[in-house]
Amino acid sequence: MRLVVLESPFAGDIERNLRYARACVRHCLLRNESPIASHLLYTQDGVLRDEVFGERELGLAAGWAWAEVAHAVVVYTDLGVSNGMQRGIDRAADLGVPIEYRMLGGKWESAA
Repeated sequence: MRLVVLESPFAGDIERNLRYARACVRHCLLRNESPIASHLLYTQDGVLRDEVFGERELGLAAGWAWAEVAHAVVVYTDLGVSNGMQRGIDRAADLGVPIEYRMLGGKWESAA
């Protein structure tokens, strides 16, 4: 199984973005990949608070640490590229980790 760091938006329309991120995780799994989606994991209640700058930065750094062992960083772009995603892309480029851009198209919108 390929290890991948998943980049998709979080801030903004959080409910929509979480639904989208879950669809992206599913897409990775169906491609025989093991994705880490730190924005799904670290923003859960009781973990880190995205609205607190220091905690957001800690969560971003923890997610990017996975890029050091990943086969690729996969960037899902149906909803655009957020500032946080761009920072992850830049980090991957600095590390020499392959970056793959993907789209799900409209099929994710009906996912529960």
